[in-house]
Amino acid sequence: MNAIVKTDFHFPGQKSVYKGKVRDVYDINDEYLVMVVSDRISAFDVVLPEGIPYKGQVLNQIASKFLDATADIVPNWKIATPDPMVTVGHKCEPFKVEMVIRGYLTGSSWRAYKSGERTLCGLPLPEGMKENQKFESPLITPTTKADEGHDENISKEEIIAQGLVSREDYELMEKYTYALFRRGTEIAAEKGLILVDTKYEFGKKNGKIYLIDEIHTPDSSRYFYADGYEERFAKGEKQKQLSKEFVREWLMEHGFQGQAGQQVPEMTPKVVTGITDRYIELYENITGQKFEKAEHNNVQKRIEDNVNTFLKTL
Repeated sequence: MNAIVKTDFHFPGQKSVYKGKVRDVYDINDEYLVMVVSDRISAFDVVLPEGIPYKGQVLNQIASKFLDATADIVPNWKIATPDPMVTVGHKCEPFKVEMVIRGYLTGSSWRAYKSGERTLCGLPLPEGMKENQKFESPLITPTTKADEGHDENISKEEIIAQGLVSREDYELMEKYTYALFRRGTEIAAEKGLILVDTKYEFGKKNGKIYLIDEIHTPDSSRYFYADGYEERFAKGEKQKQLSKEFVREWLMEHGFQGQAGQQVPEMTPKVVTGITDRYIELYENITGQKFEKAEHNNVQKRIEDNVNTFLKTL
């Protein structure tokens, strides 16, 4: 199978290209972005050596569906998805914070709580909580958006005091974040899922705030299966998750957590195929639709042709 781990397109009007851990973003005339979601996969801030066929299509199509399903709440950057692995949209100036919202005490927030911390990004947490317990109401726990290295937790007041975002803009993003999470929670519940936590990124264009990047994908969000949640919680058992966590768990079982001197375990064809199958399962559970594999013989040419054809319409 033909995983796309590298792109090198030259689209009409192209000014620059930014290559992230997973996405290659082409700037068209400083006005539009062509975001190619590759089949690269990262964990512990490390891009793993093998690509995962169809992963880019899965992430791009989930994000596209959720951008459409929330466009009445907040304007978003998407204009079109001319290819299964590509979204074309407005170029916005991104805010230097990510809006993380948590409905449950899990992951890094649980690890901090277990170690004795009782505030999270300036928000007080009650005593006596247990792992995977639902918060009375969702908490926004923003992080700085680091150009390099790890993102850092930060409070609303620190963001405003440091001039990262104005109070007016932050409070609008806060309002959008709660509303998006509410909509995502409702859609997940219809599919028998719990949207546990997620992150949203926002940017500005012509003085207007837009939702940018991906939304409600298994790479940016954590889902639990609703069936059996209460029973597992009562017994203190691990929840059945729908997220990229299974990749991290496989790496940890093989002695890799992204630390210096550690080797990424061998990703055999069987391992790669297994990860592809899990991503397709994620897609079908999150969207409630059957995944249709796109033509995969000459993906680079397919992407180039589809994007070039679409750019002529802008």
